[in-house]
Amino acid sequence: MTAATLITGALAADEAGVTPATIRKWVQLGRLSPAGKQGRAQLFRLEDVFAAERAGRRKPRTAG
Repeated sequence: MTAATLITGALAADEAGVTPATIRKWVQLGRLSPAGKQGRAQLFRLEDVFAAERAGRRKPRTAG
């Protein structure tokens, strides 16, 4: 079994089709957790990023 590759927030955002600000918001909301750090930069597992993106799409909308 190989170790998961860690990527920067900017690359994670690019792969998920969102902005880096969205990645930071997911972290603030607890939807996504960094898997490591490189200097000051947070690093993420790509599968965690995709899971957070899918979770956001499934979010139920409230009737207004």
